[in-house]
Amino acid sequence: MTMMNNITIKPASRTGLVNEYYFSSKLAEIARMREEGADIINLGIGSPDMAPDPGVISELSRNASSSRNHGYQGYRGIPSLRQAFADWYSRYFGVTLDPSSEILPLMGSKEGIMHISMAFLDPGDEVLVPDPGYPAYSAAALLAGGVVRKYDLTEETGWFPDIRAIEAGGTGKVKIMWINYPHMPTGTRASRGLFEELVDFARRNSILLCNDNPYSFILNSDHQSILSVDGARETALELNSLSKSHNMAGWRIGMVAGNGAFINNVLKVKSNMDSGMFQPLQAAAAVALAAPDEWYTALNASYLRRRKLAAEIMHSLSCTFSPGQSGLFLWGRVPDIYSDAEELTEKLLHGSHLFITPGSVFGENGRRYLRISLCADEELLEKALKRVREGQRFRTTIDKPEKI
Repeated sequence: MTMMNNITIKPASRTGLVNEYYFSSKLAEIARMREEGADIINLGIGSPDMAPDPGVISELSRNASSSRNHGYQGYRGIPSLRQAFADWYSRYFGVTLDPSSEILPLMGSKEGIMHISMAFLDPGDEVLVPDPGYPAYSAAALLAGGVVRKYDLTEETGWFPDIRAIEAGGTGKVKIMWINYPHMPTGTRASRGLFEELVDFARRNSILLCNDNPYSFILNSDHQSILSVDGARETALELNSLSKSHNMAGWRIGMVAGNGAFINNVLKVKSNMDSGMFQPLQAAAAVALAAPDEWYTALNASYLRRRKLAAEIMHSLSCTFSPGQSGLFLWGRVPDIYSDAEELTEKLLHGSHLFITPGSVFGENGRRYLRISLCADEELLEKALKRVREGQRFRTTIDKPEKI
């Protein structure tokens, strides 16, 4: 509630359903610690620290220098970007998409999560959300008036959903099911069989199956799309993004793909929320999507070296983890001497000035796990490893002069 000059303006009740995003509040805490002199190493955020290909930057600059490219843009994105997404999906996922009707560029896939929720949820509709999983799925459902129903992903089930258990709980009110493979935060890759089982489940129960797929190109050679499964077009949408695969997180470029009717419903919401994407960004994104295989090879070579150092940090913390995880993170289980992962991560933050994300951010099933980001160069990861090994303690406040 906001009060100014004795005037009270109440916020919408929906704001009480969600909290400030964890990383928003935690980064503010880290900023305060840095202002007080702390040298914080941030291994918590999945924001790529490397640059896009130089040709992408050149294309951005070339298009931005033209006075014709600074006006409003179409709501469906420029044709060359839609075609580039279609070519990318054909080349790497074996999926044929009609660029004129089955692809909608977005300002990042996070925007798409909200747009899909607004386009398909009525008040009281249930939304199946993975636990652990990306918090935005739940937040978008709640803001759109939906009811969040979490389904378990556990180490014992290989971080796959138990579809029979979900069906046993009833599906009559379920409108949307969110999945995310390769999975964040666990790094688990889907099997073809899982995708087929999920599509069959969604078709039988008239559920919109939404796969959030931004990690396919990071430490993963098996690029999979839910849309490659027979019958998926009838029931599925897929989000993708250039944030992780092309080091363009701050550019906010993503897409949603699926059948034209679904896309048109998302467009109804999107076209009332923004006025199109800056043309030079779109032109540069089209160049990025045409990157040769060597781009991904070099990118993954760097992440592989970083993952080896992250694994050493895990070992030094006595955490256990599965090898061969995909994506920008390493996910590990903390030892039983800690009540939960947050006890350990808070000790690391305030004792060693090392920020690592506790798994509880992603749901109850993540309480005993932590997540190390690979979005830090090898020098910084080696510095973090040294701090962990030495158990070094740092000041949390600047020394103040004694009062006389």
